[in-house]
Amino acid sequence: MSSSFLSLGVPSDLAARLVDHGITDPYPIQAATLAESLRGGDVCAQAPTGSGKTLAFGIPLIARVQRARPRHPRALVLAPTRELAAQIATELAYLGAERGIRVATFYGGVGFGKQLDALRKGVEVAVACPGRLNDLLERGAVVLGDVDIVVVDEADRMADMGFLPVVRRLLDRVGTDRQTLLFSATLEGDVQRLVDRYQRRPTRHVLDAPTDAMGSRTHHFWRTDAHDRAALTADLVRTHPSSIVFCRTKRGADRLARQLSQAGIASAPLHGDRTQVQRDRALAAFQAREVQVLVGTDVAARGIHVDDVSCVVHFDPPEDETTYVHRSGRTGRAGATGIVVSLVTREQERAVRDIQKRLKMPTGVVAPTVEHRVTAAAPAQGAQPSRQRSDGERPQHVRTRAPQGGNNRRGGASSQRSGAGSRRRRSPHAAA
Repeated sequence: MSSSFLSLGVPSDLAARLVDHGITDPYPIQAATLAESLRGGDVCAQAPTGSGKTLAFGIPLIARVQRARPRHPRALVLAPTRELAAQIATELAYLGAERGIRVATFYGGVGFGKQLDALRKGVEVAVACPGRLNDLLERGAVVLGDVDIVVVDEADRMADMGFLPVVRRLLDRVGTDRQTLLFSATLEGDVQRLVDRYQRRPTRHVLDAPTDAMGSRTHHFWRTDAHDRAALTADLVRTHPSSIVFCRTKRGADRLARQLSQAGIASAPLHGDRTQVQRDRALAAFQAREVQVLVGTDVAARGIHVDDVSCVVHFDPPEDETTYVHRSGRTGRAGATGIVVSLVTREQERAVRDIQKRLKMPTGVVAPTVEHRVTAAAPAQGAQPSRQRSDGERPQHVRTRAPQGGNNRRGGASSQRSGAGSRRRRSPHAAA
């Protein structure tokens, strides 16, 4: 018999809130971690985006957080990107609304004014990107000594982006008698050192990947000349209601977005040089179907969660297999199917074949025939979008390892809509 949220120790008011949100059954990572997290224990989990981890840490955080004084938040969530921070905050704010829990985001690309006002009034939960929170700390605008619950989300992404020194600096300012929850796609190297230093006898959970790591997606690798890629992309995305195209550079994304717009396809660029207001507007327009295509760099590959994307185009192939999986995971989500097309020049074929081998995919790049184009142009058909949001595949199994050995030293200081055939209703408040 599967666990229910109530049987895992979730307070009845929060369980009812989840039902109102269209969520009735825990995902595997939630079933594995919630009981320990609700008891106040440290947890580290190897879990991909889309596994339901936002509620895995969000439920215990909302259940346990205490009232905050001005400038002294009681819970801290660290996230690598602005978009992920905003979406986590939306989910937590919904879950905690009936309890009067105040949630605010803190990230760069926007002015300090509203963030300083929120801190002066007091927030129980601060969802922050490390750089901006460190700036606020240095200004004396925030004090972390009262924080007794810390979440480090997508720790591997933090490491990739060079944020771990700042993360360590922030954790050193949080009190030692705290609960620390850490989620990451991997628990190795720098991430494991973070676990060793800042968690105390954590329970460890590892989600096994599904048998088909590529999920419910059809993958095409098309050989093309560099100067033909824009026209080929336009022909492809024109037939899909919603597509995301990935470019290697910000300038390339801007140029391709202009070319698609000139071809009559509503498109918007999304990358790190866009202001936060521009990025928010582009994402909102895409979600509202006012924009048919987002053209982005890898800033759009993680931390952005939009269901019903029917097609992903790798205009520039990714550098490695991990990036390929994260980019491709923008489609084929929430029980639906998706199309993924990589445009490959002859100079790129060897690198692409290496990615295919590492992902245990059939190797090869083909010249797109008329039949290939028709197949890829057809909007994907599949199961109805599920009610627990997923960024790819629903995990099949969780392995749990209880704490072992002595205490590790503490430092000095997804939402859910997945599974075809689900009876839960949709909600606009999903997160990672």
